[in-house]
Parts: sequence; structure tokens; C-alpha cells
Amino acid sequence: MKVQRADFPGAEGQRLAARIDIPEGPVRAYALFAHCFTCGKDIFAASRIAQTLTEHGIGVLRFDFTGLGASEGEFANTSFSSNIADLVAAADHLRQAYDPPRMLIGHSLGGAAVLASASQIPEARAVVTLCAPSDPSHVTGLFRQNLEAIESQGEAEVQLAGRPFRIKRDFLVDIANHSLTEKVAALRKALLVMHAPTDTTVDISNATNIYLAAKHPKSFISLDNADLLLSRKDDAVYAANLIAAWSQRYL
Repeated sequence: MKVQRADFPGAEGQRLAARIDIPEGPVRAYALFAHCFTCGKDIFAASRIAQTLTEHGIGVLRFDFTGLGASEGEFANTSFSSNIADLVAAADHLRQAYDPPRMLIGHSLGGAAVLASASQIPEARAVVTLCAPSDPSHVTGLFRQNLEAIESQGEAEVQLAGRPFRIKRDFLVDIANHSLTEKVAALRKALLVMHAPTDTTVDISNATNIYLAAKHPKSFISLDNADLLLSRKDDAVYAANLIAAWSQRYL
């Protein structure tokens, strides 16, 4: 496997940092990976899944959304809409530098983002969600104790996974205006929904909602006792191997 660093302009023109994991042998297809809320391209699940997919001939572009990791911009000024625009920009970069993405993979809120952006990436034939919420506004439950302050003051600092992030009222307004049901129903791409039944952050009912809204071809695979972040190596490798096997029919 080869890993190449890259950057490209995001939704608002800031430079977004990316890594492209490339197989040593022939590339069967390229995939685009969207990380979880406030995470980054180098989170264990993203790096391990990308590395494992290269063993199956799949190249993977993973990047930091605006304001996160090594990407430019202020996180406080981002939204779910800007995440969607960043994904479309990432697809444009992959299309120009290598080949168009044939598969979209999204982890947690990144899963909701790939579902919302899939119609704008016509070359993608398959979409995979990992522990994704069926309603993007589900993420506000992570800082529900701060919602009143955000509404009254216009913004507030919240703690997520032990790190401070500034959330603005505009973020709440934007994410409340996104509904995935119609997007999923009109997907017209193969869909694989992966979720852990014991996930205590994003309940398994979210996977049910996504699956029921989708039309065939669609599949569901249980991640058994994995946690939301797929922090155990075995869980991340298991997910990647299944993604590779499932996608053979569509790539």
C-alpha cells in the first residue's frame, strides 16, 4: 500500500487535507471516506478500513472536513451543508487526480453526509454507512445540555470526546433542515447499512430507518458488539473485509 498526501479546496475555498491510500497492484476502484462528527481522516476506523480496502484493490481518499484535523477553516463556521459540499469537492479532486469515486463510505454523521451528497456524485455506484444516524440532527444529542445556551447566546463551547468545540445556532438551524428519507429513497445506488446493535450513541433503530427508506439493492450487516468508533482493530478489519466483498458486484 502507498499513502499519498494531498489537499484541495473545500466548500468555502479553504484547503482541505487528505490522504489517498493506493493499492500496490492494480486499482479496481476508488472510494471516498467521510469521517465521524468532530473526528478526522486519521481516526483509527478511517485509517484501518482504508488500509484493509487497499488489500482488495480499492484506493481510498479520506480527508479532514473544514476546520478539523489539518484542514483550514473554523469548525464553528461549518454545518452539515458544508460537510456535503466538502464531500462533493473531495469527489471532484479524486475525479481529476485519479478516477471518480465508485463507492462512498461514511462513518456516523459522515454516513448521513454521504447519503445526502450521493446524488451529486453520479459516478458512485455503491454507498456504505457505518453506525450512521437516519436524521442528521441526532448529533445534537451529544451536547443537549448546551442547546439552551446555543439558542440564547447564538453560540457556545461544548465538550466532545474531551475536546472543546464551538457550536453556533446556525449549525442547529442548518442540520434541522436536512431530511434523509427522500434522499435515501431516491438513492439509485447499491446501499450497505452496517451498524452495531449495542451502539449506545447511535441506536440501531437508525439503521432500520435508513434500510426501510431505501430501495433495492440494499443490504444490512450487523457489527455485533463493536463500539461507535470501531476502535478495536478486529471490528474495523471485519467491516472493511465485508465492504470489499459486498462491493465486488457493484464496482
